[in-house]
Amino acid sequence: MFVITARAVPWVAAVMPEVKMKSKVYLDNAATTQVDEGVLEVMKPFFSESYGNASSLHSLGGAAKKSLEKARKVIADSIGAKSEEIVFTSGGTEGNNLALKGVAFANKDEGNQIVTTKVEHKCVLESCKWLEKQGFNVTYLDVNEEGFVKLAELEKAINEKTILVSVIHGNNEVGTINDLMKIGEVCRKKGIYFHTDACQSFTKTELNVKKMNLDLVTLNGHKIHGPKGVGALYVGEGVKLDSWQHGGFQENGLRAGTENVPGIVGFAEAVKLAMGSKHIVKMRKLRDKLIKGVLEKIPDVKINGPTGEKRLCNNIHFSFRFIEGEAIGASLGDKGISSSTGSACSERDLKPSYVLKALGLSHENMNGSLRLSLSRFTTEKEIDHVLKVLPRIVKRLREISPCGKEEEEHVF
Repeated sequence: MFVITARAVPWVAAVMPEVKMKSKVYLDNAATTQVDEGVLEVMKPFFSESYGNASSLHSLGGAAKKSLEKARKVIADSIGAKSEEIVFTSGGTEGNNLALKGVAFANKDEGNQIVTTKVEHKCVLESCKWLEKQGFNVTYLDVNEEGFVKLAELEKAINEKTILVSVIHGNNEVGTINDLMKIGEVCRKKGIYFHTDACQSFTKTELNVKKMNLDLVTLNGHKIHGPKGVGALYVGEGVKLDSWQHGGFQENGLRAGTENVPGIVGFAEAVKLAMGSKHIVKMRKLRDKLIKGVLEKIPDVKINGPTGEKRLCNNIHFSFRFIEGEAIGASLGDKGISSSTGSACSERDLKPSYVLKALGLSHENMNGSLRLSLSRFTTEKEIDHVLKVLPRIVKRLREISPCGKEEEEHVF
């Protein structure tokens, strides 16, 4: 076995410091979050001590099973569900695939239409595109300029062949928090299954499956300071759902495969640590300070999405005129500040954001967009640092931009 070291290969010495360098200010928490040290600690024993397979009948397996079920209850309690309604998955993408495809095929004799929106996460939209190829009809709803679903259009889209409505809870790009209660009332009245992707909103705003008439909810761990590669799907009692992964009969036969016990235990601990309004209050305060500071210090900038409590407490999304978001992000990166120009799952795609397009933004405003997303570990000192650095970056980039202000006649 070969081990590459800086001594053995000279170029490694130049690369390794960059790999180890920690970002000074991490504001890309909508993409992923650091694992809480408390989460890491509870996971450690399940790698080397309590490492049994939860399906095994011996004592180690029994201990793993007991820990898994304790974790299941924690996650169920956090959304007002029953333990038996929680199915563990590998994360948000698998959960959304299982929800959409599982409901579609289990209920195809009752109808073939699915209603969703144009601003869903890509894994929902791609699942819907795939289902269209299998003979299902999908209606993609428009949203308003802040990213909210229009209830009247939702009601109009539902017909006798509709089997599922899937609407994202907290939008991963612009932070819009859809009113699940009102959408749930429409679905319940029409007798339609209601699914939401709550990966971004989980623990950052209220989420109660009974109160909101939810039938399926997708959750994951790495957006809330838990480990990557683990999530959960809430499947309400009585929901007809086909398994999409075949093998053993783990997770009540809905998700075959050996359970990721360390990840699941870590996920549950992350939920426990994240629950409570104090984290929301803190993030909202820092979010609003950053928004206010940017709008005051930098001209020709606008905030995309809603304001106040209708926006995720950790999400900020700007459009800067006359410059590109990629250039701002790169310049921030040079200063040790991590940011994003959109969804992490599509950031390497140079096409304009489909979410911003659905909100009706001009090409210029889409091109000049930047997302900053906080966590409960973000500090006021870090926000002050960004407010010091960002105006300088924007000013410098505008000075060298080939798109001068005198050439721009339209305004936001």
